[in-house]
Amino acid sequence: MRYHHVDVFTDRPYSGNSLAVFPEADPLTGAQMRAITQELRHFESVFLVRHDSPGRPRTWRARVFDLAGELDFAGHPLIGAAAVLHALHGAADHEAWTLCLTGRQVEVTTERRGPGRYASLLDQGAAAFLGRPDPEGLAGLFALDPADLDPDLPPEVVSTGLRYLVLPVRGDALARARVTQPLDAPLARVGAEFAYLLDAAAMEGRHWNNDGLLEDVATGSGAGCAAAYLRSHGRIGSGERGLLRQGRFTGRPSTMTVSADGHGRDIRPVRVGGGVALVGEGHLRELPPS
Repeated sequence: MRYHHVDVFTDRPYSGNSLAVFPEADPLTGAQMRAITQELRHFESVFLVRHDSPGRPRTWRARVFDLAGELDFAGHPLIGAAAVLHALHGAADHEAWTLCLTGRQVEVTTERRGPGRYASLLDQGAAAFLGRPDPEGLAGLFALDPADLDPDLPPEVVSTGLRYLVLPVRGDALARARVTQPLDAPLARVGAEFAYLLDAAAMEGRHWNNDGLLEDVATGSGAGCAAAYLRSHGRIGSGERGLLRQGRFTGRPSTMTVSADGHGRDIRPVRVGGGVALVGEGHLRELPPS
């Protein structure tokens, strides 16, 4: 079983968010995919099975796993997977791919930029705005004070596939933030699955696993929610491409291209993209038990 090691949201290897892509994962069960992901220790791995049908060429099923289990949606694995598909199957400099997840499909366009270098742009579809929770107590979840929250931008739960509490902060709050307690219960109370801290003035974000033990390098799904939020509040123009930074505090600075069309609560489509660097290929000599 061969796989590709790529770095996403960067134009050079050994930076950005790393990823393992398995482009021919037909023989694998979900249990094997999870075991392989835990073995390789990337933040996430993506497993692809070709799924063409009449009128739908260049279509693959995609299953995404992190260290805890399978995800319904993710950003950087789909962006990295499309770049690998371009490297393996793309003849032109610009290509388009359909990736089918559980319950939805997404479109990703890719561009060849040189040997081992690609750019991918993921259409995350429409954003859903799911409520503005009371900010009381939210800052404390990240060892911050209420004064560290941006007074001009309210906390809001947004989804483009996963439900994020977008928590805008200001000043040096992003640098001081840390997770002080498990986030699952407090986030569930406001209708969110994850949290994305956003400095809208600096266009920079941070995201951790809900146990706070691992900080993500660059979060494509969270960036999509941030883009929809910024557009809804008039901080970026309709269709305007902006650059959202993440990963500075992990030692792997990353840059995500974000855009969102629409006005008010009708924001669609939301797009997130970035560079992809092909780092290497591997070969599993033995598969885990099924």
